[in-house]
Amino acid sequence: MDLIVLLVLLVLTIIFFRRFSNIVYVICIVDIFLRILDRLDHLLGVKEFSNLVNKYFHDSLLHVINSYTTGTVNLILVWLLLVIYIVFLVYVIRTFFRKKK
Repeated sequence: MDLIVLLVLLVLTIIFFRRFSNIVYVICIVDIFLRILDRLDHLLGVKEFSNLVNKYFHDSLLHVINSYTTGTVNLILVWLLLVIYIVFLVYVIRTFFRKKK
């Protein structure tokens, strides 16, 4: 279910925005959102919230990749995710220094 939602989100981003930077931002936003939910789950300790988060969400995009793929495909997707993180970091740093002037 979650893999389908992520793929639909990625396809919609490609269709509507058509820029590589937007795809990078969407992927990183989804990953940050999943990581925030995971941290809230651990910090709050509310059983109902934990059940909801554990039932419908993974810990991160890396966890999604590891859950649905193995072998060479997994390795390629993990490297692709790492490249997307690096590109995102470059975008953020570039934006930070542009705003400073």
